[in-house]
Amino acid sequence: MKKLSTLGKKKLVITALEDIKAHDIQAIDVRKVTSIFDWIIVASADSARQTKALARHLRDSLKDAGSSIVGTEGEDSGEWILVDAGDVVAHVMQPAVRQYYNLEELWGEGEFDDVVNSTVPAPRAPPKRRKAPARRKAA
Repeated sequence: MKKLSTLGKKKLVITALEDIKAHDIQAIDVRKVTSIFDWIIVASADSARQTKALARHLRDSLKDAGSSIVGTEGEDSGEWILVDAGDVVAHVMQPAVRQYYNLEELWGEGEFDDVVNSTVPAPRAPPKRRKAPARRKAA
């Protein structure tokens, strides 16, 4: 089996998270910030059960693709589970925990990809102003 590239692993992580309906998935390129890993993926889950299911599915997907798992942490509580795949580290968190620890701010020097499966409504464009109909000249 061919070894996954870092970007391939990142895409696999995001796809696995989407499979089990994670939301607000944020990928952060931290290669210029640290040499420990290349990408951090942060995702939200609505319950401890979903958080555990996401981490388990993520771990299984990576193993099935031939990637090794360095470790997982936090599976007992299910509030915040870290899945370390070496060059890509995924954090699956419940929203309150995610807001409290605010990893996006901690790794703010990294380069951020667009958020996937956002629960925040997309900004709406202001309504276009209609031109008033042209006035007819009186005859």
